[in-house]
Amino acid sequence: MNFKPLSVSDYAILKPFFSRHPYNLSIYSPASIIAWSYKPCRTDYAIEDGELLIAGQMEGHPENRHLILPLSKESSYTPSGLHDIARRAGFDRYWYVPGDYLETLDHSEVETLFILEEQKGFEDYVYLTEDLIHLKGNRFSKKRNLIHQFSREYLLRNRVKVEEILPGNVEECLQFLELWCERRDCDMDPDSDLACEKNAVITTLKNMAHLESKGLQIRVDGRVSAFGIGSRLSGTTATLNYEKADSEIKGLYQFLDNECARRLFSEFLYINKESDMNIPALAESKQSYNPILRIKSYALTLREQAG
Repeated sequence: MNFKPLSVSDYAILKPFFSRHPYNLSIYSPASIIAWSYKPCRTDYAIEDGELLIAGQMEGHPENRHLILPLSKESSYTPSGLHDIARRAGFDRYWYVPGDYLETLDHSEVETLFILEEQKGFEDYVYLTEDLIHLKGNRFSKKRNLIHQFSREYLLRNRVKVEEILPGNVEECLQFLELWCERRDCDMDPDSDLACEKNAVITTLKNMAHLESKGLQIRVDGRVSAFGIGSRLSGTTATLNYEKADSEIKGLYQFLDNECARRLFSEFLYINKESDMNIPALAESKQSYNPILRIKSYALTLREQAG
């Protein structure tokens, strides 16, 4: 099978395969897959007989070589079909298999053909869009209070401007990203999650229109102090891929989150805010927004004796 490296220019080729897919993990977005593809975590793809296969390669870690679930414009897949595809492509494992998708398959057949293992830290948080827009009830009282504090100090004093991210202001977002990363030592370890995310954000910001991503930036006292970027995941769900804000400005993160829900995703029923990457503070933040659903991620490894 002829795999080749994935690049931004391949978005139009991939897009039709993602239009009606049944997978609810945030990884199944062409904008996200492309943005996160670079050394040492390269992503390759192949198209054969109407099927799109996407493969992850990690330099120095052959044990992490994997496929994600295949995509087709017409077909769904049985466990035996998934097994045959992986074997034909020369892979022995799938990563990022959504738990809710697994529930639609024949469980006994899955366990006969694959070894299942939950991927800790890759469980996505999914929210009702109307919850994040309106923040009603006691569940969201702390969020509302923080937004009110931010509004009194900044918004009501005309110190805030919310803008769409356009080509002309991307450079200011990149400058803010550098500042955000300096405070968190993103570049200390080039293989760390923060370093990988920084590269993905840069790729996305420089290719917003091409990747069909949407974003907001927030100026405080004339300076970009926050931005959020999202993309379509399915007909009912959008993904909030990146949120960056100056944490020293009280209530700014909460204000940004609310603005993104209202201005970017109001036509979607759900918002997927991705995983917590096993970072306790991030997990606490995502849980505080009362997800309606959490979707687990699994690895499926082919059993040697199967088939």
